Amino acid sequence: MSEKRRVSYFYQGDIGHYYYGPGHPMKPHRLKLAHHLLLSYNLYREMDVYRPHLASSTELMRFHQADYVNFLEKVMPGPARGQGTGPQQQTKFSVGEFTDCPVFEGLYRFCQSYTGASIDGAIKLNHDMADICINWSGGLHHAKKAEASGFCYVNDIVLAILELLKYHSRVLYIDIDIHHGDGVEEAFYTTDRVMTLSFHKYGDFFPGTGDIKDVGAKSGKYYSVNFPLQEGIDDNSFESIFKPVVNKVMEMYQPSAVVLQCGADSLTGDRLGCFNLTLKGHAEAVKHVKSFGVPMLVLGGGGYTIRNVARCWAYETGVLLGKEIDEAIPYNDYFEYYAPDFKLHLTPSPHMENLNTPQELDRLKTTVLRQLQTLQGAPSMQMVESSQSREGGAGSSGGGAAGSAVLGSASHKN
Repeated sequence: MSEKRRVSYFYQGDIGHYYYGPGHPMKPHRLKLAHHLLLSYNLYREMDVYRPHLASSTELMRFHQADYVNFLEKVMPGPARGQGTGPQQQTKFSVGEFTDCPVFEGLYRFCQSYTGASIDGAIKLNHDMADICINWSGGLHHAKKAEASGFCYVNDIVLAILELLKYHSRVLYIDIDIHHGDGVEEAFYTTDRVMTLSFHKYGDFFPGTGDIKDVGAKSGKYYSVNFPLQEGIDDNSFESIFKPVVNKVMEMYQPSAVVLQCGADSLTGDRLGCFNLTLKGHAEAVKHVKSFGVPMLVLGGGGYTIRNVARCWAYETGVLLGKEIDEAIPYNDYFEYYAPDFKLHLTPSPHMENLNTPQELDRLKTTVLRQLQTLQGAPSMQMVESSQSREGGAGSSGGGAAGSAVLGSASHKN
């Protein structure tokens, strides 16, 4: 049996109170459901639980443009109040009415909260204060350097990876959200310091990126890996591609830290998704990544049938802790959400056709494995001990601006 892993969990008490607006599919309330569910399963007793710090504008600017961060800090709902937040700026940054990223009360603090938690997790891993760090409020993978996209305003994943790169020469990012992890891929498209691996619905589906031919550029060529899928993929099909591809990535790239985005919109019955994974199929990916024993930052992401999101992330918290949890959902403040059966696990839809044929999955898998085989060994880099103070632990900002020094191309070792 494997050695018990030290797990840290980050949760800001008011994170579930933010509201994107009537009819909007993104509901931060799902985070409160997930939190209360894992509390009622007593999983919190097995973890170190932290309240994250609020990421500062300086921290956000390590990736995002200053004018965009300043805009997010000032913009308010209703008639534009504050200099530089009018309709022209909202259009420029893809925020506001007629976009999928509305302005709502507390928007900037919401971004600070989920981003601070991801950065704190990275700092814990950097200082060997945890083996696994969990932030279910994070994983907002569509946000760009100066643009909101796909319900995402600040890319906490990119900022957490930049933090990890201060101590790790190679970071692997894995994305099992139904949507392509375009914002993260774009941020690291030209560097070999980060490998991005995304399994996603591809075709007439947001964001429309993530073709298998998109493999990175310059020093990052072949370090972006995309596995495009069609609707209806089930547990067995997903496992048949996920495990061999991840095995090959770990063999060829040898990351010293992994960031895993666990978007729950790839589950069966999701309001926006069209996959047919159960909790067990989704969590099998989490379990497999955990099995390598590499420091892990585990993040949330999409998920729009909120009772199933809560089920998923509570169950995966148990998986990360190595704890089996009961099928009967224990009583909690949101018990009525799990009616009528009050059971944990999901049944795949019998009416959804799996459009991913074994032949096509094999073809795609062969293509991806061939791409990975071309890597000239794992990149290595001379790591310099940071002169910045890290005594602040999970609450500290981590210090140091991330830039070309952090993202500089690594040399290769055979």
